[in-house]
Amino acid sequence: MPMGPGFTAITGETGAGKTMVVTGLGLLLGQRADSGAVRAGAAQASVDGVWIVPDAGPVAERVRDAGGEVEPIGDGRAELYLGRTLSAEGRSRATVGGRTAPAGVLADLADRLVVVHGQSEQLRLRSSAAQRDALDRFGGDPVAGALREYQQRYDHWRTLDAELTALITDRDARAAEAEALRTALAEIEQADPQPGEDVELNRRAERLANAEALREAAATAHAALSSEDDEPDVTALVAHARRALERAAEDDSMLQALAEQAADIGYRAADLAAGISGYLADLDESGPHELAAVEERRAVLGGLVRTHGTLEAALEPCRPARRGWPSSMTTTTASSG
Repeated sequence: MPMGPGFTAITGETGAGKTMVVTGLGLLLGQRADSGAVRAGAAQASVDGVWIVPDAGPVAERVRDAGGEVEPIGDGRAELYLGRTLSAEGRSRATVGGRTAPAGVLADLADRLVVVHGQSEQLRLRSSAAQRDALDRFGGDPVAGALREYQQRYDHWRTLDAELTALITDRDARAAEAEALRTALAEIEQADPQPGEDVELNRRAERLANAEALREAAATAHAALSSEDDEPDVTALVAHARRALERAAEDDSMLQALAEQAADIGYRAADLAAGISGYLADLDESGPHELAAVEERRAVLGGLVRTHGTLEAALEPCRPARRGWPSSMTTTTASSG
């Protein structure tokens, strides 16, 4: 039987190195690397090869998928450079088309580059892909037509399957998002926060925490303005000054204006004393129980702030019209009042 182009026979006596040639070729074809192939005392072993391949087709496409390139040489042909380096520690590195690639890429290219016939095996026929290709070619045009139709249908099925998977994934994501939104709304509705409430609570907590110092300051000011003891206070002193001015106003009209100013100061002092008295009464009604209630409410609002960033952000879900939320969310929020 005449031999076809590309056929290479490696012959020689035992020990001539035929096995080493095939071993090196096997490394280029992605076979398992054995550090025993490294010469004793050497740091590494390397093997490189150049193939003439079509510049378009399965081989070129696989090389480009791996990040490498084939070098066109004309007539629809190209050169493909492969390499494999094996260290004495057993680590290997492969290059495909000038780029580092996994050894698996070499194995993918092997069936389309070389067919090795040994004494006891035909390596390519051990590949299930090669066996199917051989059977398909043997079947001729009827099988080729059926194969093309099958491939088209299979590609169409994979496209539809990918779309379905994306839709299911998106559906699950939307369902999870909706559940998270419902949970957030329930938490917000239960807390029922009011705009600026956190600021007001902080002010009240500060006031209640310093109630004793505030009470002492207000009591001192009230005693100075309107004392219940025999000690003179501001209100009494201003009233005494007003009366003195009014008695002498008949002799000097200028004193009448000063007396009116003194009267106004007396009214203001009395109003200030009354206001401080009311402040003290309100402060006396506040106690540890109110401070505990304020701190508890601050803790509730603090949980919302930790979740949403700010209290205003927590209130945003209650404005679905501005956020473009679904109508079902709008109904839920509106019914909560």
